[in-house]
Amino acid sequence: MQILVLTATAMTTALITGLFYAYSCSVNPGLHQLPDWAYLAAMQSINRAILNPTFFLSFIGTLVLLPICTWMHYSQPISVRFWLLLLASVLYAIGVVGVTVAGNVPLNEGLDAVSLGKASPDELKACRLAFEQPWNRLHAIRTITCVVTLLLVVATCLSRGETTESATVGPGRVRLP
Repeated sequence: MQILVLTATAMTTALITGLFYAYSCSVNPGLHQLPDWAYLAAMQSINRAILNPTFFLSFIGTLVLLPICTWMHYSQPISVRFWLLLLASVLYAIGVVGVTVAGNVPLNEGLDAVSLGKASPDELKACRLAFEQPWNRLHAIRTITCVVTLLLVVATCLSRGETTESATVGPGRVRLP
């Protein structure tokens, strides 16, 4: 059962990391090229469209599976896998979900309240300035945190599950505190 849950955790983590990465290197640069009205309209549309079961499966699935997987790897003495998964769980919860809920979602909700058809060009420009850079900074934090989380999950998959007491320093081996 541990391997099955670890595999599902790795899959959901990889999916959400891939989404954030792809967004960072293709969608955001593409949207940045648009004029203010088109940029804001596109972001409103994307922010509405992403709220779907496929997105939530990877976004919330990772949030649920990481701590379950961590708990499943808890034993005495504590294993390296447990520490890797615990760190991944905390990073994901704070750096991805926390940043999304406390930062990106309020920005999205603020943008969604703007009636683009009634806004003047100056109002559109001000709205974009208030939204784009803060949102992209927060998204960069989420993306980097997701990549680190995925690396920790992959390291867990590749580790032998030895305890921190039995881990020795040597070629290809690391002693964790």
